[in-house]
Amino acid sequence: MSHTPQSTIPQNLGLIKAWISAFRPRTLPLALACISMGGFMAAANNTFNGTVVGLCVLTTLFLQILSNLANDYGDSKHGADSVHREGPKRAVQAGYIQADHMKKGMLVFSILSLLSGLVLLWVAFGTEGMLLALLFLGLGLASIWAAINYTAGDKPYGYAGLGDIFVFVFFGLIGVLGTYFLQTQEFNYLVILPALVCGFFSTAVLNVNNIRDINSDKLAGKNSIPVRIGPKAARVYHLILLSGGVLSAILYVTLNFYSWWQWLFILAVPLLLINGVNVWRKQTSQELDPYLKQMAISTLLFVLLFGIGQVV
Repeated sequence: MSHTPQSTIPQNLGLIKAWISAFRPRTLPLALACISMGGFMAAANNTFNGTVVGLCVLTTLFLQILSNLANDYGDSKHGADSVHREGPKRAVQAGYIQADHMKKGMLVFSILSLLSGLVLLWVAFGTEGMLLALLFLGLGLASIWAAINYTAGDKPYGYAGLGDIFVFVFFGLIGVLGTYFLQTQEFNYLVILPALVCGFFSTAVLNVNNIRDINSDKLAGKNSIPVRIGPKAARVYHLILLSGGVLSAILYVTLNFYSWWQWLFILAVPLLLINGVNVWRKQTSQELDPYLKQMAISTLLFVLLFGIGQVV
C-alpha cells in the first residue's frame, strides 16, 4: 500500500505558510476599510445593500492579494527585493515560491477578481443598467492592470514614484465612491470627503512601507516618494497624510452634522498620533516595520468608528 512520506507534510505546510505570507494579511485591512466606508455611507443614506457590499469586499480582497503577489514577483524581478532589503523577506526573493508559480498565482487572482467583479455588477445593475455595468467593468479591468503593473510590469509605475497616486485613487476615491454608487446608483459630492479619509490613510500605510525600505529601494532604482524627497521630508509628508485624513473627516461631519455620535471617530485619533510620532522618531527598518501593521489597523478602526457614528 502506498503512502505519503512523512517529510511531505511539513514541506507542504511550509509552502502554505509561504503563500499566506505572500498574501500579506496585514495589508488586507485597507481593502476592508474603503469598502466599509462606502457601505456605511450608503447605510447613512438608507440604501445599504449587504449583498453588494459583501461582493465588493470579496472583489477588493482578491485585487489586494493580486497586487501583493505581483509586488512580490515584480520586486524580485527588478531588484528591490535583494540581499540589501531591510524589511521582511519576500517569497520569490527568498526562494520559498518559484517565480513561475508566483505568476500562476497572479493569474488565478486576476481571474477571481474578474469573476467576482462580474457577479457584483450583475447583482448591482442587472440587465437594465448595462451602460453603468460596462463603465464599472472598465474600472475593474483598470484595477487589475494597476495591481499587476505597480511593480511587475516591464515599466512598473511604482518604480517611478507613482504608487502613492494609485493607492490614493483606488483605495480612496474609487473604493469608497464605487461601493457607495453600486448601492445607491447616485452620486453624493459629500461622500468625496470620507473617500479622501481612506485615500490619505491608505497612502500613509504605503509611505511607512517606503520609508522602511528607502535604502534598498534606492539601490534598486525604485524611486518611491521617500527616495525622491529624502527620509526627513518623507516623514513630514507622512504627517500631512495623517492630518489630511483627520481633517477630511472633521469637514464631513461639520458640513453634514446631525448627531454628536458623528464625532465617534475622534477615539481613533490617538492611534494616528502614536503612528505619526513613532514614524517620525524611529530610524531603522526593524523599528519602523511594526507601524506598517499598526497604521493599517488604525485605518480600519478609524473607518469603523467614523461609519458607526454616521448611522447610529
